[in-house]
Amino acid sequence: MRISDLLAIDELGLRLLSGDPEREFGMVHITDLPEPGRYLSGGELVLTGLMWRDTAADSARFVAALVEAGVSALGAGAARLGHVPADLVTACRRAGLPLVEVPVEVSFRTLAELVAPRLSGDARDALGRHRRLVAALAEGADLRGLFELTAAELGVTGAVLSASGEVVVGTAADPVGLARAYLAASRLPAFAGGATLFAVGRGHRAAGWVLACDGDLLGRADLGYELAACVALERGRLEEGRRVERRLAGQLVAAALAESDVAELNARLRTCGIGADEPYAVVSATAPRPGAARGPSPAVLGGRIVEELLARETVAAPAAGVPAGSGGAGADGGAVAVVALRGRTAGELATRLRAGAAVLAALPGTRLSVGLSGALTGAAALKGGVEEAGHAMRLAEARDGGVVTSDEIYTHALLLATVPGDVRRSFADRLLSPLLAYDRRHQSCLVRTLDVFLDCSGSWNACAERLHVHVNTVRYRVRRIEELTGRDLSAMSDRVDFFLALRDTTPPR
Repeated sequence: MRISDLLAIDELGLRLLSGDPEREFGMVHITDLPEPGRYLSGGELVLTGLMWRDTAADSARFVAALVEAGVSALGAGAARLGHVPADLVTACRRAGLPLVEVPVEVSFRTLAELVAPRLSGDARDALGRHRRLVAALAEGADLRGLFELTAAELGVTGAVLSASGEVVVGTAADPVGLARAYLAASRLPAFAGGATLFAVGRGHRAAGWVLACDGDLLGRADLGYELAACVALERGRLEEGRRVERRLAGQLVAAALAESDVAELNARLRTCGIGADEPYAVVSATAPRPGAARGPSPAVLGGRIVEELLARETVAAPAAGVPAGSGGAGADGGAVAVVALRGRTAGELATRLRAGAAVLAALPGTRLSVGLSGALTGAAALKGGVEEAGHAMRLAEARDGGVVTSDEIYTHALLLATVPGDVRRSFADRLLSPLLAYDRRHQSCLVRTLDVFLDCSGSWNACAERLHVHVNTVRYRVRRIEELTGRDLSAMSDRVDFFLALRDTTPPR
């Protein structure tokens, strides 16, 4: 249906304030949420009573959310303010979004009822299905119930997956493969692995959900959009609960860093679902996106990703933006999560995080860095755990992403991570360049011999066995290394210098 057809309905008395009257829409959606994007699938005429508007700046934000969601037009009721504000007209004109004024005497329900018969049969059917699915959610149906209804109403089966390949609901033969395809897709929906992939909501992919519908639905994408919009409603419901958990976790971590009374900290720890004698670990995370001008900060995105990685765990949710340690972590600090171990070791938790991070690596342009403390008990240990996780996160950032545990920070690696990259590279180049140049000219392997020799603690025989050469060959190569560099491999100080230089170049073994 076109906007011009809507304007031609005399009993409505609508007035076009901006935009193309020939723009088409396929559904009517009524909302007064300030950011309704997660509940929209595109192509709608959105009707709003302007309850979200307090200042002129609100109009630009509301219109931007509609445009991002692919809405076709906006209908604004004049009942609340007595008129449609000029700032909303300006925002719609700048965004190219048609804006229609709905008179005070016309209810949105009346408008929708008059429009429905004029929509195409497919649009009416889709509207009816969508209403039944939304009604089921409103009556308390969970995602499993929604999928059962979807199979009956739409004939669509499949699964909802997290970005790391965890199955939220439904069934999928290769959830990790589908998650990788979702992250790597240049645009959505996309067909991969025997399923059509739809994004759930409008958040960042790495922290979101994907709807994987069995079969090729690219020609019937409206069905996938309908289901994705309903799944987004349920995800929004879960998000409301997570906001409370984040606030409680943030208060806990802030109190620990401020060295509050231990009794108060233990009380806050219990509020987050962790007993005073129950082991837990601290996670610090950041996810910078080089060159990205919009979207969440690295700390917020890192927190959301970790939150989703551990969503099916017992976890005190990440408190995004809480500085990890007194020195912070990166430009914005890191998001901090306090995780109940529940019978696991911190190492097992690290394995879980690494598995998820490995899948998320399929997403271009986002680099997740996670630091994990050791196992802790009692609120008094929390501040040290936050600092420990922050140091580990900084080391992960120096390695260009990944998961680093507290075991790794009590080594030379942490010291190297604190040295600027250009200084490390200059040090390694000055010490190793004669050897690298010699190897290139003679197709030899002095650098590899040096690395193995140091790894064998200077044992000639062990090095020869590792390299599958005669021990005299090792002796010759070591003498050649000393001649080219002017260093003495029998001296501990020179060995340490070579060892640190090699750690920055990581030659093949």
